[in-house]
Amino acid sequence: MNINEMNRVDNQRMYEVYDRWPEIAEDASKREFEKIDVKDIDHIVFAGMGGSGSIGDTIASILSQKDIHVSIVKGYLLPKTVDSNTLVITTSVSGNTIETLEILKSVEKTSAKAVSFSSGGEMKKFCNANKNIFFQEIPMIHSPRASFTNFLYSILNILEPIVPIEQNEIIESISSLKKTKKHIFSGNLSDDDNYSLSLAKFTKDLVSIYHPAGLRAAAIRYKNCLQENAKMHAMTEDVIESCHNGIVSWESDSDVRPVLIQGKNDRKNTIERWKILEEFLKMKNIEYKIVNSNNGSILSKIVNLSYLLDYSTIYTAILKNTDPSPVSSIDFVKSKLRI
Repeated sequence: MNINEMNRVDNQRMYEVYDRWPEIAEDASKREFEKIDVKDIDHIVFAGMGGSGSIGDTIASILSQKDIHVSIVKGYLLPKTVDSNTLVITTSVSGNTIETLEILKSVEKTSAKAVSFSSGGEMKKFCNANKNIFFQEIPMIHSPRASFTNFLYSILNILEPIVPIEQNEIIESISSLKKTKKHIFSGNLSDDDNYSLSLAKFTKDLVSIYHPAGLRAAAIRYKNCLQENAKMHAMTEDVIESCHNGIVSWESDSDVRPVLIQGKNDRKNTIERWKILEEFLKMKNIEYKIVNSNNGSILSKIVNLSYLLDYSTIYTAILKNTDPSPVSSIDFVKSKLRI
């Protein structure tokens, strides 16, 4: 792996955007935005697909320990529990995601409040025609998945009055991103020190990703980026649930590569399950890879894992001689759908 090879395969220079993730996050966190402040909210619905959906997954993880009900929608239908105390947050980086647009249109038929984020497109047009919807345009950088930190930190900035996250947690997470960058970016292609590159060399044609409940957002995003960037199959398994079904799959010979995403400060029962799973994999002589989160808040854990794991999928793509940017199959699906 060298920079010339990266430039040859990664024609649209996706890796260069990832090299700037910490700076993009910092800029977004400090940008002057109009804040949204709505009262008496006890239910938040995040609606979004793909790379846009991972933003909702991340914020939902932040809110998981708070006294507020959170729903994630990746499809066309709002929960039946939506009412006047609900805030529906729709995110489409492209602004043209048909499922998210349908959700936004459905909100009009309810008493819920709505806020929308996109880089423009049909979503911007719809919100401009419906002044009761708070809308903020946020620039897309390269692609929806590569725009993660720009959208996430912009949205956290705008939702500051209603998302209970301390400023020191934002600062801590960005500081951790800067530290992570030193070990994984294109300026450090040492096999001994670049963990993203090491992970890329471990992953082959099919990956099974194990995760604790609190880090599900990072695991789902890793799966999605393996599929979009490296054009390879991947699946996710909750480590607790997997011990009731998925572990049986390893009784047969398999080319699947297990990746274990473990969190610092995982619950006692989760740590116990990790030990059992690792013991079983060793007993079966199955090689596996552990990816540890950093210390810090749930925000810091998820964004830093996403950084390391996302970058590894770019390296995986390059090792497979596959341009990570084009997603022609997704374009095919979208061409068959009408907004």
